[in-house]
Amino acid sequence: MRTALGKVPGEHIEVIALSWEAEDHASAYIADGAIGAAMSADALHVVLATVARVDFLVSWNFKHIVNLKRIHAYNAVNLKRGYPLLEIPTPREVAGNE
Repeated sequence: MRTALGKVPGEHIEVIALSWEAEDHASAYIADGAIGAAMSADALHVVLATVARVDFLVSWNFKHIVNLKRIHAYNAVNLKRGYPLLEIPTPREVAGNE
C-alpha cells in the first residue's frame, strides 16, 4: 500500500487535521456503540474520513474498521448526524488483481 501511495501525485493528497467537529463525531460513535472507547484511535480514522466527506476509507483493520457490523454502525451514526455514507473497502478491493 505504501508503494501505491507513493505513486499518488502530491496535489491529490490532503492531510486532514483533527477538529472539534471530528472529536464530537467520534464521541457519537462511542456513545452509540459503533466502537468502544478503548478503540478511539480507530474511531478517529473513520470519523476524519467522514467529516472530510471522502469517497472511501481504505483499511486492513478488519477488527475495528473493515467489519460489516461496524461499517453499518458507523454509517447509522453518520446518517443520524447528517453525514453521507462512508464506504470502507480493503486495499485489495480497491486495487483489484494488481
